[in-house]
Amino acid sequence: MNAIEVRELHKSYRRRLRSAKVAVDGLDLEVPTGGVFGFLGPNGSGKTTTIRCLLGLVRPSAGECSVLGAPTPNDFSEVVGRVGSIVETPTFFAGFSGKRNLDLLAQIGGVSRSNVDAVLERVGLGEAADDRVRTYSLGMKQRLGLAAVLLKDPELLVLDEPANGLDPAGLKEVRDLLRSLADEGRTVFLSSHLLNEVQMICDSVAILAHGRCIAQGPVQEVLHVRGGNAFVVRAPKVRDAKSALAKAGFPSTFRGDQSLRVIGAPASAGAITKALADAHIYLTELRPEEISLEAVFLELTGEEQ
Repeated sequence: MNAIEVRELHKSYRRRLRSAKVAVDGLDLEVPTGGVFGFLGPNGSGKTTTIRCLLGLVRPSAGECSVLGAPTPNDFSEVVGRVGSIVETPTFFAGFSGKRNLDLLAQIGGVSRSNVDAVLERVGLGEAADDRVRTYSLGMKQRLGLAAVLLKDPELLVLDEPANGLDPAGLKEVRDLLRSLADEGRTVFLSSHLLNEVQMICDSVAILAHGRCIAQGPVQEVLHVRGGNAFVVRAPKVRDAKSALAKAGFPSTFRGDQSLRVIGAPASAGAITKALADAHIYLTELRPEEISLEAVFLELTGEEQ
């Protein structure tokens, strides 16, 4: 069973004297159980609206959603105790301490207050537990939100931009925390615009544009499909190297760093080396081209605009 399933999800909002605004347009999505799943898209692509539909906060215009096997919104109450979530910026009582806020949440949720100290330590707020929330930075408030999510020990975490406002050290702490939660067997559904962070932590991704899913799958598969097969080649006399490779059937283009991008299958490294050596050109570098998630994201969302 998948942790989350979405079929033909549509959500439109009525606007006075204007046509309806389409936020989600026929979205299909499958989130496997276990691991970290990245949910990516530019602003206005439908990420937060989809999350609100999953959590029963808004009712879809059409289509179906299920969370941990329970159709939402109708049956979400059956699994809500197994789901922790952050939607946009978490809100707390500014005049209370972080610990006091979590004590209240634990009391309301029927959770043991003994969990409070443990979750504060786990998100790196142990020393600031007794400080008033009004003194917290944005990043600290985000961490307090994560602590609140962890109070009931959920098996599925649905997090909308949980790293917003964090400095580099805080980003690493949150990344390590989310990875450790996934390694414990939980599912982490992560909406984010920090593509480098997503590439470092996520097992699978889905990329949205204009309310539709335009790419989905394991991170390496998404990178490979869009990136194709290419090598970075560096050698003396780069123009002569380009000509020699073209004669051997390897088209190439100049990169900005005095190297070549050479099109070829992964098994072509030996043939590329031989073609240059036959022309008395000797490599100083030959490596597979690395495609970043950011490059794929910009390519895909650019195509869809």
